[in-house]
Amino acid sequence: MNPDTLLPLPAAVFHILISLADRDRHGYSIMQEVAARTSGKVQLSAGTLYSSIRRMLEQGLIEELEESPEPENTDERRRYYRLSRFGRRVAEAEAARLSSLLAQARATGLVPNHK
Repeated sequence: MNPDTLLPLPAAVFHILISLADRDRHGYSIMQEVAARTSGKVQLSAGTLYSSIRRMLEQGLIEELEESPEPENTDERRRYYRLSRFGRRVAEAEAARLSSLLAQARATGLVPNHK
């Protein structure tokens, strides 16, 4: 499947993909990482997170892990997720799309050029 068919991504989906780009995480860890990375500007609610995760699993953007990557974690309710290869391609395509959009905004003076 062509990653461009899913673009533009909903903001919550892109934040989740970014959160999973460097390591596998469980849902609450995704929520915490997004909030920390955005200095609290983005707070994913549980409803938004888990409805997005369900859709992302169906689209093949992420995978649910069979076993916990944290052996010390014995909480069986915790589900861990991993970015799939296709999910990485979609995230890269969305980042490129947003980068192009930002370049257009800079060209029109909406965003100051940083030196």
